[in-house]
Amino acid sequence: MKTVWLWLMLGGVFICQETSAQVWLKTEYIGSSGFRDADNKKVGGKGDMKVIQGGVNIPVSMKMDENNHPTAWMVGLGASYASMDNKDLSEYMESQIFNVQLAVSYIRPLSKRWSLLASAGVGLFMNTGSLAYARWDHVMGVGMAAAIWHLRDNLDLGMGVALNTSFGYPMVFPALFVDWRLEGRYMVNVSMMDGVEISGGMQLHKLLRLKLVSSMNGMLAFVEHDGKDKIFTQQYITTGLQPELTITKSLSVSITVGLSAYRAAFYDDRTLKAMFKSMDRECDPHFSPAFYTSIAIKYGF
Repeated sequence: MKTVWLWLMLGGVFICQETSAQVWLKTEYIGSSGFRDADNKKVGGKGDMKVIQGGVNIPVSMKMDENNHPTAWMVGLGASYASMDNKDLSEYMESQIFNVQLAVSYIRPLSKRWSLLASAGVGLFMNTGSLAYARWDHVMGVGMAAAIWHLRDNLDLGMGVALNTSFGYPMVFPALFVDWRLEGRYMVNVSMMDGVEISGGMQLHKLLRLKLVSSMNGMLAFVEHDGKDKIFTQQYITTGLQPELTITKSLSVSITVGLSAYRAAFYDDRTLKAMFKSMDRECDPHFSPAFYTSIAIKYGF
């Protein structure tokens, strides 16, 4: 996995693509496993990761057109905190990451097949959960603008530009989005809007779904390491079985049990040169596969 993936994702971090009001909370646990350096050699250390994250998405105004496409302003707030219990890895990584983001999004139809989606926001990316230590160097602005092609009723493709200020000045990247949905007794979903998630499953009961899910996510912190401004990044790929219980029309709970197939953790200089240099690495420093589990609660209103 190349570091550039996270740069592209952060260009549109916490895009409010949902047009309904929603609150969600999720906890994740990745079990302890051994760590390998950039040369894929064992270093003798190991560690696990515990994550808690949540968010709220609120449509401020919305109206639907004759094609059932919305014109809407939305506000989203999200936060995530990761705690790593590391053994003999102090030179390789941080023990905490705290990210919080606030974004305003706007979507409107341009025609029967096209819509415009734009988002702008700001976030804090720290290596501690205490806001008392927040400083200007931890702040990053994000934004994006994309044309969404409603190719089919269940398939949307997005193309545009994303930007962030991870290097202390605005950088523009290409942005590509995919959202494909197949509903019914059997269901498939492929989403590349905020991270990457692929799932497939079936409806076992009107209140119970069983899915096989795979996702790619990431977090980062702006830190000072070895006397230099650095970016500490964690990226992880997980897969597992996920029963999802619909408690009410608005409330659902899902539990995932499976495998963390890959979890990278590394420092990079906070420069554009370092980003391109990281693309030439054969592999990033990473943990071996480990047990993974999560619990998520979603409430729509």
